[in-house]
Amino acid sequence: MHSRKTRRPVSRLTALGLAATLGAGLLAGCSSDEGGTGDGGKIELSVGVFGVFGYKQAGLYDEYEKLNPNVTIKENSTERNEDYYPALLNHLTAGSGLQDIQAVEVGNVNELATIQGDKFVDMANAPGVDKSDWLDWKWNQAKTEDGKVIGLGTDIGPMAICYRKDLFEKAGLPSERDKVAELWAGDWAEYVEAGEEYTKNAPEGTSFMDGASSLFNGAISSYAQQYYNEDGEVVYKESPAVRESWDVTMDAIEGGMTAKLKQFDKEWDQAFANGDFASVVCPPWMLGYIKEKAGPQNADTWDVAAAPKPGNWGGSFLTVPEAGKNKEEAIKLAAWLTAPQQQAKLFQKQASFPSSKTAFELPEVKEAEHDYFGNAPIGQIFSEAAEGIPTQILGPKDQIIDQNLTDVGILQVEQQGKSPEEGWNAAVEAIDNAIE
Repeated sequence: MHSRKTRRPVSRLTALGLAATLGAGLLAGCSSDEGGTGDGGKIELSVGVFGVFGYKQAGLYDEYEKLNPNVTIKENSTERNEDYYPALLNHLTAGSGLQDIQAVEVGNVNELATIQGDKFVDMANAPGVDKSDWLDWKWNQAKTEDGKVIGLGTDIGPMAICYRKDLFEKAGLPSERDKVAELWAGDWAEYVEAGEEYTKNAPEGTSFMDGASSLFNGAISSYAQQYYNEDGEVVYKESPAVRESWDVTMDAIEGGMTAKLKQFDKEWDQAFANGDFASVVCPPWMLGYIKEKAGPQNADTWDVAAAPKPGNWGGSFLTVPEAGKNKEEAIKLAAWLTAPQQQAKLFQKQASFPSSKTAFELPEVKEAEHDYFGNAPIGQIFSEAAEGIPTQILGPKDQIIDQNLTDVGILQVEQQGKSPEEGWNAAVEAIDNAIE
């Protein structure tokens, strides 16, 4: 539900403002009084999340409480996952202090499935849960070696490229979304080549892309094997995916194509409003963020085109800890929140793209357009991208490896003028120290 880095930007789930509404959808089973807390058989279910998952904002908690009058829901949100996840690990170790439902980010789910799988309920057997509703690769990300599924997928982050039509035109590039997608179809190196063309005639004060780290995240997400191999071994130093993604990122830096911005910093936010860059790697959750930061003065200057290759940036899961106080009711709520109908509502209202392939066929997803981006057919663009995402091999320290490659290695080259070799060596040293 957020980037492979450790933060879920609080504003990224800004409402899309799509007009369609959904019916009540899948109804949860009636709540039982057993295991409840509070008076009169009332059960309070606690949900632990990081950042904004959007359930409260989209009215889904209220809807569930109306369907289940003896249930109340309390969400406890920690702003950043780098604070949330260590606390979750501590509570799992202690076997106490856990919420009834705990959200888990995609960069952490493999570690939990590998070493803490026995501490979570097997959601594959939960009432109302049908494996066929989810994309296969999403379902498998939360699976243990013995086949247990520790969490139900919430959203995903299929890739597109958001771009400024007006700046592309001024630089002599096509601006119509299908023609733009053709510029780089099939290869992230072609995206950089388009950047070379843009840079030759760039409007004064603008760069082709926001920052090199976002390019790296886009490129690396297109590969199945990234930092670990199928045997669970750390292979990022020899990984073709890492090397190719690193090299194409270095080409963009050396070609002067980036605005040298770090995503989610204040400078990045301001650059949207100022029109300082012409393109950004763009999962669906970033659409609302761009609309908010670029502001009404830039309405209809942005558009959305398919990315060079399908890839995924972000996504989360809802888990039910075995040590939770209200497991039976928590399972029902987690299954309801992640059901296709609720995933479609969340997309409609909060720009959170479904991991449910069943939801892709609902009109609220399939026919979705975004008026801020020239009525781009975002449902079609992101659904097609989602279907092509490779089944990525996850490892327990994916997040640490990724963060140091981008926030240490790439930033040193981009912002401090270090050589690609110096940046790579710095990243490797930081990674090795962290995972050893």
